[in-house]
Amino acid sequence: MKAKLVKLPKPLEELSGEELERKRAIARVMTLTLEYLTSSLIREGYEWLLPVILSRVTDPLWPDPGASIEKRLEVEIYGVRVRATLSMIIHKMVACSLAYPKLFVLSPNIRVERRDRAWTGLHAYEFTQLDFEARGASSRDIMGLVEKLLRGLVEHLKKSAREELSILGRYGVLRVPDAPFRVYDREDLEAKYGGKWEVELARDIREPVWVVNIPRQFYDYEDFETGRWDNYDLYLPGLGEVLSGARREWEYEKLVKKMERDGVRKENYALLLRLAREGRLKPTAGAGIGVERLVAWVVGAEHVCEVQPFPRIPGVVYEL
Repeated sequence: MKAKLVKLPKPLEELSGEELERKRAIARVMTLTLEYLTSSLIREGYEWLLPVILSRVTDPLWPDPGASIEKRLEVEIYGVRVRATLSMIIHKMVACSLAYPKLFVLSPNIRVERRDRAWTGLHAYEFTQLDFEARGASSRDIMGLVEKLLRGLVEHLKKSAREELSILGRYGVLRVPDAPFRVYDREDLEAKYGGKWEVELARDIREPVWVVNIPRQFYDYEDFETGRWDNYDLYLPGLGEVLSGARREWEYEKLVKKMERDGVRKENYALLLRLAREGRLKPTAGAGIGVERLVAWVVGAEHVCEVQPFPRIPGVVYEL
């Protein structure tokens, strides 16, 4: 999260000629970013799946302290209540366990955030995640893949989008980050910065960094003996968290215990629990990259919704 309040992006029809030129430059960077990331994952052996928009099951986003949902969208179809996708993590775990050992999906997420998040510069009520998951992968496997993707992306954009980055004032600023990225433990950051460690960290860093050991939803792997979580978030300078990922829980007893502890309704995840009980849910690891946030960092956007053709700002509903 950003500490200061930012200017809200205008709808497309209200932009000046100069603002439209910037919008077109951002669109070209977005195109090249998606082309590079999807092509790279395919080369790594990942299958490209299509997204799910409505489902009986979606991410509970609980008890993650970073979640702030004002309203959950539900609709009845064929006599069944379904929800708009908050994230496809549950779908990824099932698909990766049963059919696709390596998968990725450009997943639209609908999260009706609190209205006060309009001015953080980081939130949108509709956004897209590049979600990916791999069977039998470790956290280090996924972190290494992400580092490779991010370094390759910046290098690719410096070559292929020089004109656009120059228009945006980013060509001379953007540089290929060194690897491996530095790793911070969330407990150490809390001790150093206090409760607003995310804001302070984003302000202090000059290169992408990892933050690990973050208490979160039941599906992130937790070591009951040490109390540590095997998960990882990627933070970018001046922007903050752009990726969230983890090694996943797959054992029935642990999933049940964590759901009961956290107040998650087990009946909402009956299929996941049945697969785990039958031994069909496999160990996987993966992550979701916020596409808009990533491109916002690349182009130096003040608000993440600036990189959307039709801004989806919390609390603001334009005509298109």
